[in-house]
Amino acid sequence: MDRLEMKEKLSKKLPAKRFEHSLGVEYTASCLAMVHGADVEKALIAGLLHDCAKWLGSTEKIEKCKKHGLMVSEVERNNPELLHAKLGAHYAKTKYGISDDEILSAITYHTTGRPNMSLLDKIIFVADYIEPNRRPLPEIEEIRKEAFADIDKCIIHILKNTLSFLDNSSSDMTDKMTIDTYNYYVNNAK
Repeated sequence: MDRLEMKEKLSKKLPAKRFEHSLGVEYTASCLAMVHGADVEKALIAGLLHDCAKWLGSTEKIEKCKKHGLMVSEVERNNPELLHAKLGAHYAKTKYGISDDEILSAITYHTTGRPNMSLLDKIIFVADYIEPNRRPLPEIEEIRKEAFADIDKCIIHILKNTLSFLDNSSSDMTDKMTIDTYNYYVNNAK
């Protein structure tokens, strides 16, 4: 399936705003790939498909993960929105024909990040946060500049803001992977 076919199929699955977001991530990821020397085509595909399972409801995400043998942690059970990433990687493989492990990894970790991310992982993680259709987030203009100048510094900034937001929320929604990712990048900053 080529990217145009993927786009057509995805446009029928996602609500209009989520599809627009996916196009924004696709575009932003390609720009970041050009600047940082990553494979632009892989960035386009991963950006386009990163939220391909986002349209499912919370209960359905849990059920689909169980059906497809995808592990569901306690944090994910309490915050099923996190499951769209790993379920999205599964759908990218089974419904969109993606076999490239680098693309599948970027989709899997676009929400939490992971220690020692590949360049494509970093690009999709950042592009999801900074794409132009996003509602304004704290310090977004500074973060967008960092994304093109120093992607690791940008990742630390995004994770710091994310963890601060989650610490101030009323429920325990913080995935350990996000904390591990933040600690890894802070401890390995250049």
